[in-house]
Amino acid sequence: MTTGSQHAADDPRNEHILIHVNGALKPRAEAVVSVFDSGFVLGDGVWEGLRVSGGHPVFLEAHLDRLYEGAKAIALDVGLDREGLTRAIYDTLAANGMHGDGVHVRLMVTRGPKRTPYQDPRVTAGPATIVIIPEYKTAAPEAAERGLSLFTVHVRRGFPDVQDPKLNSHSKLNCITACIQAYTAGADEALMLDPHGFVATCNSTHFFIVRKGEVWTSTGQYCLGGITRANVIALCRTNGIPVFEKSFSLTDAYGADEAFVTGTFAGVVPAHSIDGRTIRDGRGPMVERLQGLYRDLVARDIADRQPPDRA
Repeated sequence: MTTGSQHAADDPRNEHILIHVNGALKPRAEAVVSVFDSGFVLGDGVWEGLRVSGGHPVFLEAHLDRLYEGAKAIALDVGLDREGLTRAIYDTLAANGMHGDGVHVRLMVTRGPKRTPYQDPRVTAGPATIVIIPEYKTAAPEAAERGLSLFTVHVRRGFPDVQDPKLNSHSKLNCITACIQAYTAGADEALMLDPHGFVATCNSTHFFIVRKGEVWTSTGQYCLGGITRANVIALCRTNGIPVFEKSFSLTDAYGADEAFVTGTFAGVVPAHSIDGRTIRDGRGPMVERLQGLYRDLVARDIADRQPPDRA
């Protein structure tokens, strides 16, 4: 059975969802893109995962910031402004009657169909492809209590002049190969090092440790600019919890009092072991506190949200 922070039980309602494909709402079986699409041919595109609470995408502005910054970095014209894309997300949720919690949205933008399978971005036949997939999906509750096992893989997060790890691109093979090594070793997720041998991040989440009341995470130079990561760091600072973005080694991680990962889908999840070393059975007091602070932050974020004006 699949495990990890991204694991969710299958929901039969997802067989009947409507998916946004370039402005049209398509049943799941009909939601397709061209075999010439840049995303399929080359992994050429950017994406975001959005948690929905109370019918609203949580921290939407930060996610759109990252999406449009990534698109600009690879010279990709999204084709919709932020208002238009926001409206498309809400319209897709409304069409599926998704007005509550327990929903996750995958927003994908590729460079669009190509005239021929070839990497040059100028060989593009049409506008960007925009896909919005809403699913009924809730993180497995036992993960938030029991935690995850991590395994340090040989696959590194590389230098930005090779492929910038801050770019949330469709090209995820680096993370996929790390994930394969981790689950083959019997772990839930991969712990990845930076080129200098310091702890960087996990294959699909961000990594933190707790030592003597302090929260440590990587410098951030070799990982995606995580939305949840940034929120947890800010929560620590506003609640008097010492937090440091710094280089640290596996030895520091093995000796930690607590460890946890963060991500849009699951929020704050403890890590109970790393490379067979037990960090802590279940969640510790710091993780439990941060989980509560994060739940409150999500509630505040959606409290005053309204769907965009459709006039």
